[in-house]
Amino acid sequence: MLKSYRGSCHCGAVHFECQLDLAPEGQRSKPELDGVWWTSSFRCNCSWCAKTRFWKGFARPSGFRVTSGADMLTEYRFGEAAIRHTFCSRCGVHPFATASFEPMGGDFHAVNIACLDDVPPEELAAIPIIFEDGRNDAWDRPPAVTSYL
Repeated sequence: MLKSYRGSCHCGAVHFECQLDLAPEGQRSKPELDGVWWTSSFRCNCSWCAKTRFWKGFARPSGFRVTSGADMLTEYRFGEAAIRHTFCSRCGVHPFATASFEPMGGDFHAVNIACLDDVPPEELAAIPIIFEDGRNDAWDRPPAVTSYL
């Protein structure tokens, strides 16, 4: 089910709230939009996710807001510059990214699940994960090796 979560960077300068469905498969509510993005979390081996260990869950714009520290955020774009990778300018932690892709229904926030402050370890362990082979632009299938992600 869709729940509200609070998150932050490491130093506490940036705080945000988001609505995500992190429930295990079979316990999730029907997503607002069609697509696998709204039914799981994701780990990827692309150059960004592999180096930052970015574990993403997707939130709609109406279910996401920065509550403090927006002025501490800076961004990094690479490749086609379609994704705004944000990070805290003080501690360097990457709490979320923002983009708009038509196949996903437009605007979204990719929340770094590791930055959520109020998720107990048991709940984190039960979150379903889809692995993406971003290194080979094969987003619809997992890479041959996923244990390091």
